Amino acid sequence: MKAQLLATLENSKQYTLNVAGKMPERGYSFKPVETVWTFGELLHHIAYGIQWWQENYIKGNEIAWAPPAAVVKKKELHSYLEQAYAELKATVDTSELTEDAVKGFHATLDHITHHRGQAVTYLRCQGIEPPEYGY
Repeated sequence: MKAQLLATLENSKQYTLNVAGKMPERGYSFKPVETVWTFGELLHHIAYGIQWWQENYIKGNEIAWAPPAAVVKKKELHSYLEQAYAELKATVDTSELTEDAVKGFHATLDHITHHRGQAVTYLRCQGIEPPEYGY
C-alpha cells in the first residue's frame, strides 16, 4: 500500500511543480479577479496546506491553521512546494499508517488537486497552455 501512496504522491508533486513552472515569474502576481489569491499566493496555500493537512490528518497532531506570510517569488515557491512534498513523502515512508492516516493522505491530495485545478485556470487566463496531466 505504501508503494502506491508514494507513487501517487510523486505524480502529484511532479504535476504541481510542472503547473508552477509554466507560469513566468511576472505571472506569479496575477489573479483573474480581485477577490481571489494571486497565482503565487495560491501555490503558497498549496504548500502550507500540505504541511497542515499532514500534521492534523496524517500524524494526528492538532495544530491551528496559521499560515506564514505568503512567499510569492517563483524560485522560493518552487522550493517551498518541494520541501512540503518531501516532508509528506518522509511521513508516509517512515510512519505506521493507520486507516485514519490513509484517509488523511487522500484528503491532503484532494486539497492539492482542488487548488492545482485553480492554478491551471490561472495559466489559461494568461494564455498559457497547462502541462499535460500524467498518471
